[in-house]
Amino acid sequence: MILSVSHLSKSYDGNDILKDVSFHLEERDKAAVTGINGAGKTTLLRQITGEETPDEGSVVIAKDKTLSYLAQNPQIDPGRTIYEEVLSVKAHLLRMEEEIRELEGKMQAHSEDPEQLEEVYRHYEELNRRFESEGGYALQSNVTGILKGLGFSEAEFSLETGVLSGGQKTRLSLGKLLLSEPDILLLDEPTNHLDIDSISWLEGYLRGYKGTVVIVSHDRYFLDRIVNKVIDIENGRVRTYTGNYTAFAEKKAALRKDLMKAYLNNQAEIRHQQEVIAKLKQFNREKSIKRAESREKMLAKIERVEKPFEVEDAMKLHFTPSHISGNDVLMAEGLSKAFDGKQLFAGVSLDVKRGEKLAIIGPNGTGKTTLLRIIDGALAPDSGELRFGSRVELAYYDQEHHVLDPDNTVFEEISDAYPAMSNTEIRNLLAAFLFTGEDVFKQVRDLSGGEKGRLSLSKLMLSQANLLLLDEPTNHLDITSKEILEEAIRNYEGTVIYVSHDRYFINRTATRILELSEGSFVNYIGNYDYYLEKKADPDFDEKKAVSGELISPDRTQQKKTEADRKAEALRDYMEAEESRKKLSWQEQKERKAKLQKMKTELKNCEASIHGLEQRDFEIDELMTHPEIATNSAKLNELSGEKNAISEKLEALYEQWETVSEAIEAFQNEE
Repeated sequence: MILSVSHLSKSYDGNDILKDVSFHLEERDKAAVTGINGAGKTTLLRQITGEETPDEGSVVIAKDKTLSYLAQNPQIDPGRTIYEEVLSVKAHLLRMEEEIRELEGKMQAHSEDPEQLEEVYRHYEELNRRFESEGGYALQSNVTGILKGLGFSEAEFSLETGVLSGGQKTRLSLGKLLLSEPDILLLDEPTNHLDIDSISWLEGYLRGYKGTVVIVSHDRYFLDRIVNKVIDIENGRVRTYTGNYTAFAEKKAALRKDLMKAYLNNQAEIRHQQEVIAKLKQFNREKSIKRAESREKMLAKIERVEKPFEVEDAMKLHFTPSHISGNDVLMAEGLSKAFDGKQLFAGVSLDVKRGEKLAIIGPNGTGKTTLLRIIDGALAPDSGELRFGSRVELAYYDQEHHVLDPDNTVFEEISDAYPAMSNTEIRNLLAAFLFTGEDVFKQVRDLSGGEKGRLSLSKLMLSQANLLLLDEPTNHLDITSKEILEEAIRNYEGTVIYVSHDRYFINRTATRILELSEGSFVNYIGNYDYYLEKKADPDFDEKKAVSGELISPDRTQQKKTEADRKAEALRDYMEAEESRKKLSWQEQKERKAKLQKMKTELKNCEASIHGLEQRDFEIDELMTHPEIATNSAKLNELSGEKNAISEKLEALYEQWETVSEAIEAFQNEE
């Protein structure tokens, strides 16, 4: 065991963020920390690093093991170049190399003195072995490999770090961390500011990493390909799952279902016992009251199942076009664009049909967003022609949220754009996107990235456009919000063209992928898994995939074969479904009849009890009448009837309890 977290708790201003958290990691474990925004993921990492002190509990790291942490806002020395900054983490190797050079000079100087030469040579040999074992001779190539892997070109190696953007600084910090090779590597959103190629490189690097890695990330595809363990934070508590992200999501969903079922059954049992107790007390007989008291004792001993935590802060998102476009949505021929003498792309032709979900992928700076802005009309192409089909109405989601007025409040942002909406309608809409109470009066400039994203999505939903252009729509969204956006796009009847680095999102939503490669777009008809499959296929003819041509020579035959398979599978499914429905309908009919029979028996039992209790009350009244009180024969007759009623009631009470229990058990069956 390399890391142990035991009974750790942390609160801020009386709010419990982490509650009695315990887990452990072994050497070479690759673990993800998951949870909704604000769940306490970064807080947990800070407790592990020692940046913050837990209120209770402990964090223990195995003896002589090193730990490094990539924070979301890293600090960089502005006086160095990119290359020098990364190299600085191996300063001891640089000093060692200098000493080796000095020793080489001394050996030259003492060549005439065998004793001195032998002493210097021994020192040289020992130092050289250390230098080699610690990777000194591979240092330069490792630095170059890491920087290139993280998206820096060799021309950028000499840039001073003071001029770098926030994203570049994050990549640089990640490079330093990887080169330092700690035993435990803590990464907080390491894929932010990385393009797909860099993320793929990082995946490979981390999969082969010899140390233990703990990752906080919203990139589910990234987690799927790296982690073997998931530490999930929910409502301050932690549960550990083995497997990758997909396995975790399936296990968590199944566990939540089981926990909710157990909770509902527990609540139903409690309610049922309370109803039986109330009914027995209502019968107001000595034995029924004793039974009620006995059941109250049993009820007090029933273990209360805690209600599973439910995520209530999930936005409601549904895209509905106001009208359907023609089948031909967008046609482009020979599009070209260059900036400052740099050619982004040239000769791009595109044919987009209604209902397609088209993902544009490629390295940063290659022109993906530029193509979206040309389609949107914000930029003009240098050459080529762009045409829209009939009844096409588009809306644009900008990752920088320039469509939002920073001086507006959240409420004003909607009311200004849609003045016909009433205050109540705006409030209801904003509540669906998690803006409630005083949140609606926040200024846009004060919103977080995730809040701006949700506000932009709310305006996009109101647009009712039939062509959506989305630039990095999942940026700053937590996993729950991403999943909601995925479902909204999958169910959308219009057409979507988007730029994204979120491969899980692409895999779930794309029906077609355009990869920007060396100034041309390579076309893949499928999702991200299909794209990877074709990229790895040695028979794939990339030239035939450029600018919307066939993606493989046998595509026509392949389509036919797939169509036949799909049709056959659909027929088999429909037949099986029809048979299942018939059986299910018959079973449901029989169950319904059985339940109705038991309910009728219970109702008749209650009616009989009521009738006998009424007669028992009448007898008590009759026996007080003077003419009957003096008539011994009549008294004996009424007394006998009363005893018989008592026996019948006792049997009916037992029958009522038995039938009531049977109904409860029957309703709790699957």
